[in-house]
Amino acid sequence: MTTATAPLVPTGGFDHDAFESLLASQSLPEWAIEKRRAAFVAAERLPLPDRRSEHWMRTDLRLFKPAAWGLRPAGSAASVSTGLLADAIMNSPEGGLAGRLVALDGHVVREDLDPAVAAKGVLFGSAERLLAEHGDVFAEHWFSAIDSASDWFAAIHGAFHRASAVVYVPPGVRITEPLSVMAAITEGGVDTSHVLVVVAEGAEATILTETSGGGGTGTAGGFHCGGTEIIVGRGGFLRMVNLQNWNTGVWHVARQKAVVHESGRLQWTLGALGSRLSQVAQDVALVGRHADAQVNGVMFTEGRQHLVYNTLQHHEAPSCKSDLLYKGALQDRSRLVWRGMIKVDKAAQKTDGYQRNDTLMLSNESRADSIPGLEIEADDVRCTHGATSGRVDREQIFYAQSRGLTADEAARLVVAGFFQQIFDRITIPPVREALAQAVGSRIRRVS
Repeated sequence: MTTATAPLVPTGGFDHDAFESLLASQSLPEWAIEKRRAAFVAAERLPLPDRRSEHWMRTDLRLFKPAAWGLRPAGSAASVSTGLLADAIMNSPEGGLAGRLVALDGHVVREDLDPAVAAKGVLFGSAERLLAEHGDVFAEHWFSAIDSASDWFAAIHGAFHRASAVVYVPPGVRITEPLSVMAAITEGGVDTSHVLVVVAEGAEATILTETSGGGGTGTAGGFHCGGTEIIVGRGGFLRMVNLQNWNTGVWHVARQKAVVHESGRLQWTLGALGSRLSQVAQDVALVGRHADAQVNGVMFTEGRQHLVYNTLQHHEAPSCKSDLLYKGALQDRSRLVWRGMIKVDKAAQKTDGYQRNDTLMLSNESRADSIPGLEIEADDVRCTHGATSGRVDREQIFYAQSRGLTADEAARLVVAGFFQQIFDRITIPPVREALAQAVGSRIRRVS
């Protein structure tokens, strides 16, 4: 009797020679190399995800060709973007960044940290440099939260990550200005960057991560295969803002997970505006008593974009709170899929969990799938979930036009009101305004 197995994926630019070449180009500690090698072994045996997987059942990968992609050598960085959110901070009256890292096509082109912040013991910059210099700080956290063997994309990321960034905020240190990480690609480029943020006991920080570039629809596009790990220590507080702003020809796959310890607080805001196809897993694990997480999502799609976001609020300890609110607006023939789960372990008594997803359709051809879920093993909890989908009220559009607005202006006004609940949650005014402007610039009249 024989057992059928899935065919191996042609790896193209992610083959053995490319892997060994990447290892030879970097000076990494042995413990980091071993994690890379384990991920590469997994990538060699794993097939592409298919629709038998619950996370991937609404994602069509037939047009994705793994063999078409590979890491690029360093090129010119003259025109690299420094980031929509970072620029908004710098251009504000009270603006300033504590540090900035910018990468283009998988190569770090800018890396700086305020000396006053560095003097407090904060570590920020290129992972390739800091893992070697401060392995005692990062070894226990590097690829500790996300699983590099969960699927082919996760394994490729684990093996081929490059131009990655790490942040460490020591116990009790409070950084008042944000740290910014920007990953950009040129048309047809590849980004495999990894971001690790560690906020130690009683520390506080604000981190902005952004992506941009690549080709638009009908071009060579681009490919992002990334990961983010967040560790919030006991009594720590992290504001994390992540903006996915690729051009509309980019394939975007990301694994993102936060681990929040006792009395730690996390405010995590996600903006999803770009890409041809996005497939993102965003997980929060509350592992210490009284841990608290607020997760906000702003999504806007147009053209033939297809964005899939799978969220998990995992309550592993007692007396924790999670609050998730995702809002999405769609126009043209685009599609949004949100699948959310609150999971409560047996030990996680006194859990307070909430999740909500609202979508607003701006055209007859757009489609939204909202799939909330609960998996509860404890018996003393309060968990609520819900989802709504609907079209713009044409009476609102008519009313706005009767007051002198054009149809496009009226649509922008209605959509701005729809997203306002999330914008109000963002505690950094320049970031709030930049996200609102980015969404507003994409809105056309309701069809």
